[in-house]
Amino acid sequence: MSSRTPLFIRNQLVQSKASKWIDVFNPATNRVTTAVPEMTTSEFNDAVKAAKDAYPEWKETPILTRQRIMLKYQQLIKDNIDHIADSVVTEGGKTKADALGDIQRGFEVVEQACNLAPALMGETIENVSRSIDTLSYRQPLGVCAGVCPFNFPAMIPLWMFPVAITCGNTFVLKPSEKTPTASMMLAELARDAGLPSGVLNVVHGAVDTVNNICDHPDIRAISFVGGDRAGRHIHARGTASGKRVQSNLGAKNHACVMPDADKNTTLNALAAANFGASGQRCMAISVIVFVGETKNWVQDLKQKAESLTVGQGHQANSDLGPVISKESKARIESLIKSAEEEGADIVLDGRGLKVDGFPDGNWIGPTIIANVKPHMKCYTEEIFGPVVVCLNVDTMDEAISYINNCPYGNGTAVFTQSGAFARKFVHEIDCGQVGVNVPIPVPLPFFSFTGSRKSFVGARHFYGKEGVGFYTQLKTVTTNWKIPDGLKAKVETAMPTYK
Repeated sequence: MSSRTPLFIRNQLVQSKASKWIDVFNPATNRVTTAVPEMTTSEFNDAVKAAKDAYPEWKETPILTRQRIMLKYQQLIKDNIDHIADSVVTEGGKTKADALGDIQRGFEVVEQACNLAPALMGETIENVSRSIDTLSYRQPLGVCAGVCPFNFPAMIPLWMFPVAITCGNTFVLKPSEKTPTASMMLAELARDAGLPSGVLNVVHGAVDTVNNICDHPDIRAISFVGGDRAGRHIHARGTASGKRVQSNLGAKNHACVMPDADKNTTLNALAAANFGASGQRCMAISVIVFVGETKNWVQDLKQKAESLTVGQGHQANSDLGPVISKESKARIESLIKSAEEEGADIVLDGRGLKVDGFPDGNWIGPTIIANVKPHMKCYTEEIFGPVVVCLNVDTMDEAISYINNCPYGNGTAVFTQSGAFARKFVHEIDCGQVGVNVPIPVPLPFFSFTGSRKSFVGARHFYGKEGVGFYTQLKTVTTNWKIPDGLKAKVETAMPTYK
């Protein structure tokens, strides 16, 4: 074990006095790299107190000052991006290129936070009644918290706290216990950018820490990205204690491939979207719905998949790395086996893969399952691995029906050269994020991440205007500045705006 990961409270690295620790493994070797504490309740309460104590001064800090800290922060992230990416490769198993992409997409949210003032503007109407005006302000909530998944250890934290703190809140961040180091690096860089003590704090643990976040009376809002079970638990428990909660949950994203799609471009896009990050993305295309004659493209997709190299993330030729854990690998393999048993065709089988020099890694190669039916377990469950399932239909209407009948609504895509087909698909599909010849339509941060249906529960979505709305509350003020006239003054019992 190389180290034990500390807490980050009041801009200081604090060694936990926890009696229980959670080992963090390198998924390419299954060797322990560090350990995170199952922090004590008193340590957790101290982190929240640090955020609560910092809030009164931070909320009074002018928005321009908060933006300037974000401006310094984005430069520090840029200067340290390789170092952060190395930690993502080591703990998360990503390739170096994918790790850099993880940070870049989070970095873009920080860039947006550098100019957040326009999104914080209120509204005004003069003379709602004679001499009476109404105006509104967007004000911060107080102490907010974030619970992050393992698969994007830099991007998801950066979806959360930069927006929250630039809006004037303080923050308690809980990274995944599988990939904690990137969040620790990001917190230290925020301190170095000038973030005052207590504005951002990092806590560690598992279920008990999450429940403490849900229950603590001083936490006003919770952001969560991860699996269904945890997300619904956090939403239910957090809202029951009066908190705002935004929970991005699981997904089963489909791509509809029309016969007029450009074949090579489409297959390249699908292979990248299916197998990139070893399929461990909530926006990965895990289902392809082939329309008409495109069902014959499966063998071409197999050739694309076979050209990909599975390896350790720091190896230059690696296209995808290991999955996160032994347990995850076992679950993915069991779902492939269930497809086989239920009568689907395993066109490409990634089980049993060996990678030279890394005999103990959690390796699964690209896997393609064809002739899948909607009752099969490989279709109904989120696999979260480098596995794509393929369905065949005759028309776009059938494809749309399949996609809309899936309970998840994170994202979808259509591949076509027809504007009419594209418009029909976009208009009729019931998913929060839609791509037209774009396989992973995650919006840039001046929009918002807008997964829907079973893929999202909560108040408002992440980053963009929706994120600002989540981390602020509206205050409306109605003013009466009539010129006094003592002779005419009398008691008016009607509403002040009646006239």
